[in-house]
Amino acid sequence: MLENRLVKVFKHLRKAARRQNITCYRVYDDDINEFPFSVELYEDHVYVAEYQRPHGMDEDAHEDWLDNSLLVISKVLEIAPEKIWVKQRQRKASRQDQYEKLSFESHEMIAHESGLSFKVNLSDYLDTGLFLDHRITRGMVRDEAAGKKVLNLFCYTGSFSVYAAAGGASQVVSVDLSKTYLAWAEENMKLNGFDAGKHPFVHADVLQYLDTLPEDEFDLVVLDPPTFSNSKRMKEFLDIQRDHVSLLNKVLRATKPGGTVYFSNNYRRFSLEADQVNATAIKDITAQTMPFDFQQKLIRKCYKITK
Repeated sequence: MLENRLVKVFKHLRKAARRQNITCYRVYDDDINEFPFSVELYEDHVYVAEYQRPHGMDEDAHEDWLDNSLLVISKVLEIAPEKIWVKQRQRKASRQDQYEKLSFESHEMIAHESGLSFKVNLSDYLDTGLFLDHRITRGMVRDEAAGKKVLNLFCYTGSFSVYAAAGGASQVVSVDLSKTYLAWAEENMKLNGFDAGKHPFVHADVLQYLDTLPEDEFDLVVLDPPTFSNSKRMKEFLDIQRDHVSLLNKVLRATKPGGTVYFSNNYRRFSLEADQVNATAIKDITAQTMPFDFQQKLIRKCYKITK
């Protein structure tokens, strides 16, 4: 069952990826109930994340099932078993829980996307460091960044920041509460030949940081917050449905008239209270930013907001 499904989807996805010169993409995501995991290809490596749910197997039976599944993945994707990395995870509404180190062994590699390079880690964290679902959105930011001052909030490993710098941004300011991810973001910036001194990396709670910004400071803002965040280091906890209006209005206050905010979140039941947002235009670009490898599976929302 798994082999049949993988053969079918991989044939189609590999063709699409080759046409677009894409080497990192999702191949499978919980397509069959009996095989609850996602499979992502990172050039010549595979990252498998198993979703935790009741399966009725004892530990040995589960290990056998997983081993057999990995052999099928190895065969269909033509990747050696030693280049397949497996993580077990729960389905989380929030990306906050992904800021967690899992092991002390490390497998890092340089992945490539649209002529840029990114460090990904296939072994130590619940996520690799590159969210593949925002591939198109990153390209939009690059296309608009020339000569602009860009702010990347909740920047994670800075992939949007790298794209903005590649698009010729005059300055990119990247903000995150995690020192680990800020250092990773800075590494990605340097990896692509950009001067990290010219593009500041700010260790701060975004909610407090926004209160310190002058009005009309940035031309382009990327805002991709977690659904919920209650880090001990934060002064207040974030609930994106409850707080998105105040968060967006703070961001828009720091945005120049006519400037753009790209806002996304992955809360399944998110509803934008557009009438309360101080913007001149709000466009839902979720469908336009849906990559070929996430068709019918992408649960995040994405908006282009103009001040």
